[in-house]
Amino acid sequence: MTPRQIHIVGAGLAGLSAAVQLASRGSSVTVHEATNQAGGRCRSYYDSTLGMEIDNGNHLALSGNKAALAYLDIIGARAGLTAPPSASFPFIDLATGERWTVRANDGIVPWWILDPARRVPGTRLREYFTLAKLLRARAGATIGETISCSGPLYARLIEPLLMSALNTEPRSGSATLAAAIIRETLAAGGRNYRPLIAYNGLSNVFIAPALRYIADHGGAVNYGRRLRQLAFGADRVTALDFGDVSIPLTPSDAVVLAAPPAAAKSLVPELTTPTESRAIVNAHFRVVPPEGLAPMIGVVNGMTQWLFAFPGRLSVTISAADDLLDLSREDLARRIWSEVAVIAGLAGAMPAWQIVRERRATFAALPRQEAKRPGAGTAWKNLVLAGDWTRTGLPATIEGAIRSGAKAAEILAPL
Repeated sequence: MTPRQIHIVGAGLAGLSAAVQLASRGSSVTVHEATNQAGGRCRSYYDSTLGMEIDNGNHLALSGNKAALAYLDIIGARAGLTAPPSASFPFIDLATGERWTVRANDGIVPWWILDPARRVPGTRLREYFTLAKLLRARAGATIGETISCSGPLYARLIEPLLMSALNTEPRSGSATLAAAIIRETLAAGGRNYRPLIAYNGLSNVFIAPALRYIADHGGAVNYGRRLRQLAFGADRVTALDFGDVSIPLTPSDAVVLAAPPAAAKSLVPELTTPTESRAIVNAHFRVVPPEGLAPMIGVVNGMTQWLFAFPGRLSVTISAADDLLDLSREDLARRIWSEVAVIAGLAGAMPAWQIVRERRATFAALPRQEAKRPGAGTAWKNLVLAGDWTRTGLPATIEGAIRSGAKAAEILAPL
């Protein structure tokens, strides 16, 4: 039976995904968010330094992200994502100045690796076939224990791909999670890994339409509502304590806890969660991208890892960036801009800039941390978990977060 009232704690992508799915099935939902905005790490905001709206991180989805696209279809926002006509990824090597574009074919048989003009320059066919070892990786193994982390294919494609997906230095990263990424991208055919970018802002695509959908279906979102404690009965959660107000739960009510892992661990007895995290640094520069600049460029042998071209600005993402947290914002901006100027072919002084550092952006995608990820179910019948840190089978990605919310909804209100 569908619970009478479902409370979702956390308005990040996982919580919104659960709320949207539940609302679409006729459940009455109330979302409680500790901060004053929804979206968590996937949102937009107005930056007064740049005088424009920017995203707090450069996130993208892929054309094969079924859960993310299903979510966007429900809230009517899929059209807000822009995709190239094929899976093509421009790169530049800042050490040599060499530029190339990896251009995959749509089908599952990767004939593109037979064409030197389409594959990574300097690579041989046998390098690509060694990736099959990742798909057979033993549980608990690192990537470095599973495949060779050297050679042009690794340096010019696999490392950039896995660094961004895992937000962890790949050699020490989980081979199981790397296999999941390879299985859903390179091994699935180019039609499944075309990059989907929200050029008009993450909030306009993933967040605002979801909030409207929830409201249109009778739901509510309460901001500034930090959950202080869960009251537990023998096998159920009996109340939500927000400090200034306590909400008793009827026997038919349920809770989706979509809070960050540290908060969830403090609320649920004996819950095991990942305890190590990794940082992400994003840099934004107010400058009109040169005509013809690719919307997304991978960078090898630089501090910059990915450059994105948005209307009126260029943005950089650097994953696994813990070693950059102690640098001054000014030094970071200057060093990153010196690379951006080369990549984009720009001259002149550094424009207005903004640095956004997320110290605990995602859990560290290490084997020991992967083992700590809990499933969606708990020991309490009316309490389920959601979040990219739960056992989604993927690293901490948009797709993983949305899958977790969909799983929570499936448990509480199956179709």
